[in-house]
Amino acid sequence: MGGIGIPKAAINGITLNYEVLGEGGPWIVLTPGGRGDLEGVRYLGNRLAREGYRILLHDRRNCGASDVLIEGEISEQEIWADDVCALLEQLEATPVIAGGGSAGCRLSLLLALRHPAAVRALLLWWVTGGDAAATQLAHAYYGQFIEAAEKGGMNAVCQTDYFAARIESNPRNQEYLMNLDTNDFINTMSSWRDFFIRGARLPVIGASEKDLESIDVPTCIVPGNDPVHPQSRGEHLHRLLSQSEIRYIRTDRELAELADRNPIDVMRETGQRLGNIFTKFLADNPKTKIYNI
Repeated sequence: MGGIGIPKAAINGITLNYEVLGEGGPWIVLTPGGRGDLEGVRYLGNRLAREGYRILLHDRRNCGASDVLIEGEISEQEIWADDVCALLEQLEATPVIAGGGSAGCRLSLLLALRHPAAVRALLLWWVTGGDAAATQLAHAYYGQFIEAAEKGGMNAVCQTDYFAARIESNPRNQEYLMNLDTNDFINTMSSWRDFFIRGARLPVIGASEKDLESIDVPTCIVPGNDPVHPQSRGEHLHRLLSQSEIRYIRTDRELAELADRNPIDVMRETGQRLGNIFTKFLADNPKTKIYNI
């Protein structure tokens, strides 16, 4: 544990920042999209906690207020899945209901693939896949930082908006980054970038059809509707997961009207609708009902 009121966990050589919502009930771990911090799923976490579930939110390594550690023989996505499994085991929270959007969706699927005994159900939204996703995310997550390191070394990396924020939220990260060999940083980030580029032809970045067909737990899928999260990817994932159900967050007519609406109102409504979908799925499924766990 860390300071008073600020839980920390020593996991796989790093310190993770985390928070638990709710005081009892079955465990759900929620992971946000992108490289966002735990605040990205707080609204949904609070909603599910009010339904009687105990919610784990956490900052993945290299995200939020957790430690930065740029190393590993496997992809960062797989490392994230191993980290959260270790955290769940430390909290005695397995088997867990794993949920996430976009990057959090990938993490949840990899958690189920790499640690199947640790997962009892999945809540997935904004399924990622395709050339646009692979290209855009590979650059956003890794390419831009490789370029910074090539031009100005680790000092330039620390001055990027993303890593400057990691240092502000966790000052220990500055010493680590400045002491990191620039070539080692570039090599690791390049390896992680290649994971995305290779994933362009997979149904979901990071998992093959055969992998996904092996997942056998109740799953609720909410497809996205943009180039990075094409609706077709969520629908294909639904066909591959034998125990999955698919839910659409908006009708085609509602989607066509989004451009004329206040983005803040749309975001708030999206969160509410996700909460409604997942609450009903959990309540209706015999394997995820409160009284049956």
